[in-house]
Amino acid sequence: MSHDDQGIARRWARRRDRLRGRRYVDLGYRITVAVVGLLVLAAGIVAIPYPGPGWAIVFVGLAILATEFEWARKLLAYARIRYDAFMGWFRQQGLWVKVLGVAFTTAIMVVTLWVLGVFSWLGALMKFDHAWLDSPIGIGS
Repeated sequence: MSHDDQGIARRWARRRDRLRGRRYVDLGYRITVAVVGLLVLAAGIVAIPYPGPGWAIVFVGLAILATEFEWARKLLAYARIRYDAFMGWFRQQGLWVKVLGVAFTTAIMVVTLWVLGVFSWLGALMKFDHAWLDSPIGIGS
């Protein structure tokens, strides 16, 4: 951590300590951190099976929660260890396991796009209207 980063961290810690002295302000702050952290965490969990930063979003959500809650600090440390262990294992696997991982991710994306009605919408846009493109839950029809 650079000298400037340490100064910023110390200033933030002093401000946070002042908030702790005001009961209702502290409660409001903790509730705000909880709501924001849980929303980010939920978005990350939803995004995990898709290509992109799903796990990074999960870790950001946990990091937000960890600023105020000990259980989140412990869960963040545990999740980092388990994630690193899994990714180390996955990197060591053969081509077939990696291909299956890509196939699984692709299948999840295709099913999600179909359920959300994207294929029906694109089909209508391109004048390629077939019933099998329609969402099973009626979205985009």
